[in-house]
Amino acid sequence: MDLGLALIAELLALGAAVGFLAGLLGIGGGMVMVPVLTLLLTQRGVPAALAVKMSIATSMATIVFTSLSSVRAHHRLGAVRWEIARHMAPGIVLGSLAAGAGAFALLKGQALALLFAAFIGYSAIKMLRNVPPRPGRMLPGALAQASVGVGIGFASALLGAGGAFLSVPFMTWCNVPPRQAVATAAAIGFPIALASTAGYLISGRGLAPALPGAWGYLYLPALLLVSLASVSLAPLGARTAQRMDVRLLKRLFALMLLVLAASMLHQAFA
Repeated sequence: MDLGLALIAELLALGAAVGFLAGLLGIGGGMVMVPVLTLLLTQRGVPAALAVKMSIATSMATIVFTSLSSVRAHHRLGAVRWEIARHMAPGIVLGSLAAGAGAFALLKGQALALLFAAFIGYSAIKMLRNVPPRPGRMLPGALAQASVGVGIGFASALLGAGGAFLSVPFMTWCNVPPRQAVATAAAIGFPIALASTAGYLISGRGLAPALPGAWGYLYLPALLLVSLASVSLAPLGARTAQRMDVRLLKRLFALMLLVLAASMLHQAFA
């Protein structure tokens, strides 16, 4: 498939940024990948509404690979809270499948974008203010964590995000140390991405290819090249995260949340 050297270089650079951010902040990089890939697809003649959905689906599919590389690095550093990931996983899979296989193809995005932009902005401001959690607040039981996972998986599948934008604030609110929250969010990103991608394949199975290399909502050249570059850079991001000051890490994550909230607001009002 002739992609052109310019597109190959753009996708590799995008993947490098996505991978580093995944390792550094536990995110899947969707907040970076979705707007950039949407621009690249529309420049190649894909209708804007379809380009957004293809970008979200392709972004989530890359997280399958990015999260594996990132969580491996975090696990070696002993930062992943695996009991939290196990408790949340059933709800995450259920919510991700429900969104990817149904709501993704059916729902308009404006009201949802406004709702989550407000929530994400609020979470970011709380983190920037650095108000300590109330003493004694603990994680809820396994069933409650699974219920939270349903919401995280559902929202993540609609937005093409790895779930850290919701799971990290939730865990830090429950007194999980920020480094462990970021590392655990990377682990949680894998079942989100796997279940969401399965849902996108179900909901997009009847679509005609928008471009050579497109399969339903997935754009396979971007999936391949972004994944290749992101997997290479994720370990560097993870090592950087473990060496950084906790307060700086929280501020960086909060600023990334504000960028995501602003992008969602722009899309909603546009």
